[in-house]
Amino acid sequence: MTQDQEQPLIAHLVELRNRLLKAILAVLLLFLSLFYFANDLYLILVEPLSSLLPDSKNMIATGVASPFLVPFKMTLVLAVLLAVPYILHQIWAFISPGLYQHEKRFAIPLLISSIVLFYSGIAFAYFVVLPLAFAFFTAAGPEGISFLPDISNILNFILKIFFAFGIAFEIPIATFLMVLTGITTVESLRAKRPYIFVGCFVVGMLVTPPDVISQTILAVPMWLLFEIGVLFASLIKAREADAESEEQDAA
Repeated sequence: MTQDQEQPLIAHLVELRNRLLKAILAVLLLFLSLFYFANDLYLILVEPLSSLLPDSKNMIATGVASPFLVPFKMTLVLAVLLAVPYILHQIWAFISPGLYQHEKRFAIPLLISSIVLFYSGIAFAYFVVLPLAFAFFTAAGPEGISFLPDISNILNFILKIFFAFGIAFEIPIATFLMVLTGITTVESLRAKRPYIFVGCFVVGMLVTPPDVISQTILAVPMWLLFEIGVLFASLIKAREADAESEEQDAA
C-alpha cells in the first residue's frame, strides 16, 4: 500500500473515531442529565404494572445493590434510546460522502422513517402491550400466592419488550430495502405470505412472554407492517417502471 493510499485510510479512521466519540459524549451527557431523576423515571416506566398492584403490595428488591443498579441501568438505556437520532446522524455523516445522489435520495427518508418507526414500536409497547401483559400476569396467578415483582426482573422484562417491538416496527424498512436492492421481489414476497404470517407468530412466541396475548399483539403488527413494506416497495417499483417507459418513449 502506497503512502497516498494510507493517508485517506488514516483520515477515514480519524473521522470514524471522532464521530464515535461524539456519539458516546451525547449518551454520557444525556445520562448525567437524567440520572438525578432516575428513581422518578423508573416509577414512570413501571406505572403499567404498579397501577395494577393493590395498595397493600409493593415491588421488591432482592439484590443488595438493586435499588441503585436498576435505576442506573434504566437511565443508561434511556440515554442511548434518546440519543439514537444523533447517533444515526453521525453514522449518516460518515457514510454519506461515499453514496451516489440517487442513493442519498432514498437514504434520508429511510433514515427518518426508521427512527420514527422504532420510537413508535416502543410507544406501542408501553401504552398497549405492557398494560395488557401485566394485567394478564397479575390475574393469572393461583389463589393464595402473593405477587411481589422484583424491580430488576421488571426492568429486564420491559426492556426486552421495548426492543422487541422497536425492532419489529422496522419491518417495513427491511422489506423495502430487500426489494430495492434486488434481494427479493414484490411478487416473491406476496407468494410467501402464508409462511411469513406463521413466521410472525413464531417470532412472537420466541421474543415475548409465554402468553397468547403478548405473542398475538407482536405477531399481528409485524404482519401488518410487512404488508405496508410490500405496498410501498410495489409503489416505488411501479413508479420506476413508469419512468423507464417514459424515457424509452421519449427516445
